[in-house]
Amino acid sequence: MKATLIPLRRACVAATAATLLLAPAATASAYRSTTAPAPAAPSPSADTTFAQLTPAVAAKLDAAIRRTMTETKVPGVIVGLWAPGKGSYVKTFGVADKATGAPMRTDLNVRIGSETKTFTVTALLQLVDQGKIGLDDPIGTYIAGVPNGDRITLRELAGMRSGLFNYSEDPAFDKALTSDPDHVFTPKQLLDYSFKHPVNFAPDARFEYSNTNLILLGLVIEKITGRPLAEVVNQDVIERAGLHHTLFPTGAEFPAPHAQGYTNQTASGKIENSTNWDPSWAWAAGAVISDLQDLRSWAKTVATGTLLTPATQAQRLMTKPIGIPGDGYGLGIFDIQGWIGHNGSLPGYETLTVYLPEAKATMVILLNTDVTVNGQEPSTLFGTAITSIVTPAHVYPGKKPAVHGR
Repeated sequence: MKATLIPLRRACVAATAATLLLAPAATASAYRSTTAPAPAAPSPSADTTFAQLTPAVAAKLDAAIRRTMTETKVPGVIVGLWAPGKGSYVKTFGVADKATGAPMRTDLNVRIGSETKTFTVTALLQLVDQGKIGLDDPIGTYIAGVPNGDRITLRELAGMRSGLFNYSEDPAFDKALTSDPDHVFTPKQLLDYSFKHPVNFAPDARFEYSNTNLILLGLVIEKITGRPLAEVVNQDVIERAGLHHTLFPTGAEFPAPHAQGYTNQTASGKIENSTNWDPSWAWAAGAVISDLQDLRSWAKTVATGTLLTPATQAQRLMTKPIGIPGDGYGLGIFDIQGWIGHNGSLPGYETLTVYLPEAKATMVILLNTDVTVNGQEPSTLFGTAITSIVTPAHVYPGKKPAVHGR
């Protein structure tokens, strides 16, 4: 999807069109506050990377989030900030259901789109640690029929440097999805949409976001383990990480409670409720469901490599340029102005889950729309507004041009 930084797809789930979603702006009665009491003021020598979350700072955050809601017309937002010694800020704004007016709540599940990539690549890297695969193995060793398959490595797939055409930008795929959002796609069908196009560049020549890469990695995981990808991710990654409200679904299931999602990436171009659209088209690239507290935990897990050996985690975090000075993409993870993690966008939902090692701080933002504003993902606009206040030296995504991918 064409998005600021790295979302999931965009022939119909991208961020090129600037269609505004008409929804009520947050008011004092339209959000819940769960801001934790701020700790005592720090000494002059204390770290200043992350702002002390005092009532005054919380008030600035409230105002910035409300302004961004007005700008983006997002129905509902969940925001969580945590930093050791600095306090926490956890609030919900707006509505989870435009039809009923039910408010956003901190326990609601959402579809996390491209954040799924952090789970899929973790499963892949676990196989590296087990000595079952090598990052520099050609994809052709495992999957036949891949253009340049004898040259493209698993590392280049995970790092978005394969040159393979992004299936979600294919017009025929776009038509198939928007005309029948309940259609169940197979991984082979998704690859067929990609492989009918020529490669965009030689392996490792440059960065280009492509969901095709993750479909291939999902198939590699299935081939090596002999198990369905959903089972591998659910058991070997999600359970091992201690996440209790995160799921790689096998169909269109969406555990309650969940927010209703709204998108304009439809056949008509009008905003529709996309809550129950089948996510098979995203599979290894974007099917996972999670909630605020699980993503808070996962942010640190994936950024610090809890489930991997230190050597493999170090390889994961070896980022390469993505076209913005100081920013880079590693193996299924980005480093944007010091924030490590991933964003996600799926019809009806956007998420941002990042960790700032310098302050051991975590930021999670969950939205129930993917409607863009002047070509920008709303999650990015919220991320920028929030970090401008709490981490002015690490503003997400900074003042540089946006990276567009799908």
